[in-house]
Parts: sequence; C-alpha cells; structure tokens
Amino acid sequence: MASAFIISIIILYVIPPNFYPTFAREMYILMALLLIATIVIGTDIKGSHSWLVIGPIRLQPAEFSKITTALALAALMEHYDFSFDKHRHSLKAFGVLLVPVLLILLQHETGLALVYAGFLLCFYREGMSGQVLLAGLLAIGLFILTMVFSPHVALTVMAGIAVVIAVGRSHFPERVLLYGIGIVLFMALMPLLWKWHWFANGPGRISPSGWIAILTVPVSLFFAVRFLIIRHKRYIANALLAFLFGAAVIFSADWAMSHLQEHQRLRVESLLGIRDDPTGVGYNVHQSKIAIGSGGFAGKGFLDGTQTRMNFVPEQTTDFIFCTVGEEWGFLGSLAILAAFLILIVRIYNRAEQQKSRFNRIYGYCLASCLLMHVTINIGMTIGLMPVIGIPLPFVSYGGSSMWAFAILTAIWLRLDMENR
Repeated sequence: MASAFIISIIILYVIPPNFYPTFAREMYILMALLLIATIVIGTDIKGSHSWLVIGPIRLQPAEFSKITTALALAALMEHYDFSFDKHRHSLKAFGVLLVPVLLILLQHETGLALVYAGFLLCFYREGMSGQVLLAGLLAIGLFILTMVFSPHVALTVMAGIAVVIAVGRSHFPERVLLYGIGIVLFMALMPLLWKWHWFANGPGRISPSGWIAILTVPVSLFFAVRFLIIRHKRYIANALLAFLFGAAVIFSADWAMSHLQEHQRLRVESLLGIRDDPTGVGYNVHQSKIAIGSGGFAGKGFLDGTQTRMNFVPEQTTDFIFCTVGEEWGFLGSLAILAAFLILIVRIYNRAEQQKSRFNRIYGYCLASCLLMHVTINIGMTIGLMPVIGIPLPFVSYGGSSMWAFAILTAIWLRLDMENR
C-alpha cells in the first residue's frame, strides 16, 4: 500500500503528462517482450504461468499490460483521421488489443485475458459498430443454451432470431404474410424430413444432420420468399450472416470446452448447473455464498465472520475478498462497496467526456471499462453468477501487482485530468 502511494505521487507530480502519448508505443512493445519472457522463464503459481520471481519479489506482468495497452490504444486512436469505418484502422486497434490477450492466454491466465473485453466499450464510444457488442452477447447466449440444453435448442433459437431480423423492417401486412409463410413451410417440411430414413437416429429420434436440415431448409426457403417479396434485401443478408454466425458458435461450443483446462471446464459446468459438486469444484462458490448470506443485513462485525475466520472460504484475501465484506458487514457493507465502485466508474466516464484531448478521453474510457470488468467478474464469481477465474477486486484484494497496476492506472488518469483542468 505504501509503495503504491509513493508510485502515485511520482506519477502525479514528477512525470510530465506529455510523456505518456510520446512513449506509449515504446512502453507497449517493452511490455509485450516482458510477457513473452514470462512465458519462457516465468514461474507456475496456482496453475498460472504468469509470474516473475526475483528474490522475495513476485510480479505479474499481465496486470501491468493493461496500462500499456490502454496507453497504446489512446495513442493510436487519438489521430484526427482514425475511424472504425476504415478497415485498416479497425485492424490496427484490434491488433493492439489481441497481442497481450494471446500472450496472457499462453500463460494460462484466462481471467486477466477476459478483462480485456472491457476495452470494446471504449471502441464502441470511438465509433465501432454496436453490432460487434451484440454479436458477442449473442455468442455468449448461444454458448450457454448449447451447454445447458442442446445444440438443437440453440439452433432453433438462432433460426427464430434470424427470421425476426429479416422481417423486422417490413410493414405490418408484409410481416403477417412472411411469418405465416415461415410457419407453413416449417410445419409442411417437418413431417417430410422426419420420414427420410437417413435423418433418423433410431426409432423416434433425429440425428444431428437431421436437425440441421429441419431448421435450415425452412429458414432458407423463408429467406428466398422474403427476398422475392421485400425490396430491402440488405436485411436478408444481415439475417443470413447472423444465422451462419450463430450456427458456427453453436457447433464449436464442444470444441471450445474441450480445449479448456480441466479445472476451467469443471468450473464452467458447475456455473451452468451441468455439474453439482459443492465439495469439489464448486466448493469455493458454495462457501462464499454461505459466508455472504450469513452476514444478513448489517453483518457479524469486523473480524467476527465465522466462515472467513475459520478459513472455510479459500483465497478470501484475494479473489474472494467480497465474501469477507458480505459476512462481516452484511448487505449494508456490500451495498456500500458496490456504490463506491459505481460512483468511481461513472465519475471517470463523465470526466472522460469533458476532456479536451482525445488521448485523455480514450484513456479514461479504458480505465473505467477495465475497472467495470474487474468488479463485475470478481463480485459475480463470489455470488455464483460468473465462473471462478481468479481476478482481484480493485483496491480491495490483497496483492502487490494488482495494487500497483491499479494505482498506476488511476494516477496516470488523475495526472491527465489535472492537465485538462
């Protein structure tokens, strides 16, 4: 804590603000080299190969790469001619974002890599199409449907979404006609496809290829009719692209799960309710819920929590620090923590909009988005809404690298904001 305070003072009153846009690219390259070095000579700690151990000091470069990535993105996108409408500029921005993500994934640090998705909010603010964010949310929803139910259910839902996209901009009479045609086609073709023996997978069962045909043939015919009747053919293309994208996500879900590490796969299955193992892979979350729930309205008092004091909750000073707050300070304490983070994040977003420099605004959005992702994932996993992926709660969790990284991130923002004032 003291060292983080000293670093913040140096950033606020010693380093000039023009240092960051001037040397942003050089710092980004040095951090990328450090991440590569960590892959080669790093030390495994709790399944993560993302630590550099130098005597008594342990550093996690992945935490600090958020700083250099935010600065590099701000330096790239501050130019007056930068636009996400230009494919060359979009590729550069996504390239800057993906390099540290891939290097961190190679260190088996999935949690910190997931935090970088928050930078997409900054991209959206600077002109990226909202369809990218919608595609991400759609992919997550289809993945969950595929894992919890089946690929057939997910594909049915995706077919319905594609039809809605295709019809949504039509006039009311056309909508009724097209929906009617779609229902008739589906009902007419279903018995025919059912009778074809090569679609069957035993008596009364349909093979995966049969389900694909049952869902894609009526949808394809529906799109053909839609194309002939309605003049706005651009919506047909969007609907077809959405359907193909959804199908690709659905049929790659099993492949993605098979490439996760064993403990990661088990945690995802536990979160989705596929596996119920409160004494095994689900132990951390189970004990965390008990601790938070036992705190009641006002909590048990400082250092009086039984679940945390008796070490029933693992990692309670780092990844699961929020359950300590919930048990000792109850609903009121938890609400106070959430309100403090909400005020901080909203304040940073508001101040970012008031910046005269585009570099300052972009960096402010990167900082706020990074904080938002950390808070959402950390608190979400302690209450069972997110998979356990092991990331700290900013300024609250114990950990030198995390504390230093957020201190530097915030101090740079304060210095840039001081210059703006």
